[in-house]
Amino acid sequence: MEEQELDSTSPLQLQLLSAFLAMETTDTLLCLARECGGGKVTEKVQSFIWGHCLTKAVGKGYESYLKKFVKKLITEVESNHGNVLDELYEQYASYMISFKDKENERVCKCISFLFPGDCFNLSSCPKSRKLVVPLQCSLNMLEGDTGCSVWPSSLFLSELILSFPHIFSGKSCFEVGSGVGLVGICLAHVKASKVILSDGDFSTLANMKLNLEKNQLNTETDLLETNIENHNVVKCIHLPWESASEKELQDYMPEIILGADVIYDPSCLPHLVEVLAILLNKRKSCTEDRERKSPNSLPDVTCEDNKINDASSFRAHPINTSEVKGIINDAADLVSVANPVAYIASVIRNADTFDHFLALADQADLTIKDLTSTLRPFDLLPYMKSYDRSSIRLFTVSSE
Repeated sequence: MEEQELDSTSPLQLQLLSAFLAMETTDTLLCLARECGGGKVTEKVQSFIWGHCLTKAVGKGYESYLKKFVKKLITEVESNHGNVLDELYEQYASYMISFKDKENERVCKCISFLFPGDCFNLSSCPKSRKLVVPLQCSLNMLEGDTGCSVWPSSLFLSELILSFPHIFSGKSCFEVGSGVGLVGICLAHVKASKVILSDGDFSTLANMKLNLEKNQLNTETDLLETNIENHNVVKCIHLPWESASEKELQDYMPEIILGADVIYDPSCLPHLVEVLAILLNKRKSCTEDRERKSPNSLPDVTCEDNKINDASSFRAHPINTSEVKGIINDAADLVSVANPVAYIASVIRNADTFDHFLALADQADLTIKDLTSTLRPFDLLPYMKSYDRSSIRLFTVSSE
């Protein structure tokens, strides 16, 4: 009897395919390939990789990545005295002949959010329990002033939005430093009433708009008010923090502000805190904002509606925040309905820089709460071994 092919929708194979599309490390791919084969990379696994990964990536992916993976795949099989498919040898030979390294070449990564079974009642969960977001990004982490790469905190904020759609659905949202646009795409997916993405680098903005279009979202550069809400429209604005004026920012006044890995450069922190302080100003309340909304707006979804009312059920690695100074560890009120709130996800790479941020926030009468151990999203990226969720901290910032 002929050996049955691997099913691309089964959990292990889906993780292997997702890891390949997200361009995870070759070691991660080989580890998942061995799991699919019960401990070794069988011919059936090789056939799956060839048919579902490599053949669909030819001419579309980053060739040095593909070359490295195929080489390690062949070495893995040969070292275990297995039979390598002829197609893999031929593909590697073609890479050897035609390969030209392009150091700054942009690639298309597909970030696949895989929803576990207990997420099925979430409004953000597709029927297939898989949400795939294609993103053009750069492997050069400094391109676009770091805005053209996918960073861990943007992955975390995206998981947060998809795990707690009731917080963001029907809300006006503004992201500072939007990078590749992943967070904005997830906000549109959960039907935020308005999504405004900003960045201070023009090349990052151009790349972001391309990513929005890749995900069937229209972009607007003007901010003319409209009475009809369109969840497929995302507004992109050029906003250098150092030159942002109070008058300009007060035209936006969102209900929710988001920021991923924005606490990193000490010289930028005074400008960032000033931007946050203006956007969090109470003069324009959420009530006023909701009164202007269309009667067709989606109602807010509560945890109870989604049958998820215990924040502790959301799985993540616990993070010790006891050594961080100046933070209120209180997350009793997860969603502010009266005043705007900012959700900031950050990897604290330098304690002095973070302490400087806290001092500036205190001077601006901003209150910071640590929700790292309380508001924990589902692990929607189980295949992404390069993504260390335990290193990321989640804070809210408010003006109280």
